[in-house]
Amino acid sequence: MSDKRAEKAGINAEVQAKLASKYDGQLAGQCMVWISQQIGESFDTSGDSSNVHQQLKNGQRLARLVNVISPGKISAKMIDGAKMTFKQMELINKFIDVCKQLGVPDHECFATVDLYEEQNMNQVITCIAALMRKFGLGPKESTENKRDFTDEQLKAGQSVIGLQMGTNRGASQAGMSFGKARHIVD
Repeated sequence: MSDKRAEKAGINAEVQAKLASKYDGQLAGQCMVWISQQIGESFDTSGDSSNVHQQLKNGQRLARLVNVISPGKISAKMIDGAKMTFKQMELINKFIDVCKQLGVPDHECFATVDLYEEQNMNQVITCIAALMRKFGLGPKESTENKRDFTDEQLKAGQSVIGLQMGTNRGASQAGMSFGKARHIVD
């Protein structure tokens, strides 16, 4: 985590621990190898959370990845000149914007601070993995299975009581004791 943030306590520490427990180091390693291959740069591609944070924190590798995927989106001058915090965070934000433009759903994208301050590295890897899927790597995305029912079929389904709802056959209120006085024994 960032050196400038206070240590989490109480429920926040529990939430952070739960987020950290979902982190998949093997998937993270695959994502890092993919980024390395795409940008043609050699760096430590281990899936360790702190390594992923260290390698991607300044946003430069993500910005280079953006330029490989969508050439010319981010100028080389902007990438190389990102020495200050807000410039690095801007590069990360541009990466997220391109991911959304390429069809990565909002719920799979991450917030800039998730990466920059190492708040939710699982979400960072989820976003990169979703981007990889857009290029045919990893599990195939599902396709829509649209079904059309006639009015007759829809009306027939309304009269059926599903087994999940149970049944009221044989139900009675025998033995119910509403209204009886409460007996308190000393």
